[in-house]
Amino acid sequence: MKKMQPKHRRILIVGSGGAGKSTLSRQLAEQWDVPVVHLDALFWKPGWNPTPRPEFMEKVKVELTKPEWIIDGNYDSSIELRAQYADLIIFLDFSNVLCLYRACKRAWKYRGVTRPDMGEGCPEKIDWEFVRWIWRYPKDARPGMLKILSKVPADVITLKSPKEVKTWLQHGPNRKSEFIS
Repeated sequence: MKKMQPKHRRILIVGSGGAGKSTLSRQLAEQWDVPVVHLDALFWKPGWNPTPRPEFMEKVKVELTKPEWIIDGNYDSSIELRAQYADLIIFLDFSNVLCLYRACKRAWKYRGVTRPDMGEGCPEKIDWEFVRWIWRYPKDARPGMLKILSKVPADVITLKSPKEVKTWLQHGPNRKSEFIS
């Protein structure tokens, strides 16, 4: 007799900075009892020093080979690879105004300390480069993300507002009832 396994064991959460990827990943991890991997924590070394690309890609590959995970983050360098391993991708497709507001709110909340989903020794900050990236996400990054998502074998869910996320969390994901043999 085959062992029943959940349909979604590898979940990727993507979207603009400030969209709530880490928050959703923590909530979903609690509901589904799946470990979370925050790409920011893998990428950033103390003092906001980036991990060299080859080293970062190796860290990502190690996580991808694990049987279950929720990975949140964008990182263009690894998105296509991560998308090929995922069986569910959640795209938080929120307005740039909301994302910018949330990023500023987060910067205020965690000012001077490292937030839980960030690499150690990286106290929260917000700079013009990050603000610009969030503001331009719909024009610069979103089209590429949609192109990637249109080609992946994974199930893709696009959530357009915090209300849709809340509704989906309350009614959508029920891992215990979505088994495949």
